[in-house]
Amino acid sequence: MMRSYDEEKLGVLLRLLRPAPEGWLRAAQELPAARRSLDEIVARAEADLEFRTALIADLEVALAAVGVEPDRRVVEELKKRFSES
Repeated sequence: MMRSYDEEKLGVLLRLLRPAPEGWLRAAQELPAARRSLDEIVARAEADLEFRTALIADLEVALAAVGVEPDRRVVEELKKRFSES
């Protein structure tokens, strides 16, 4: 059974929730830029065989060479994307 609530009731219910943890807020703010950066790296690798070969050979070094901090999460996501292609 699905209940329907008006906007006022939803507002009351939302105010009862605890605030989101600081880490969640920071991650939500950083996520769009990180996604764009990952998409740009993948697009460049798809268009440039030499860059793709360097990425696959040593991802961290190739990222540093193009000015991208080889953050653990970025490296893991790129490895996942390249293993799927």
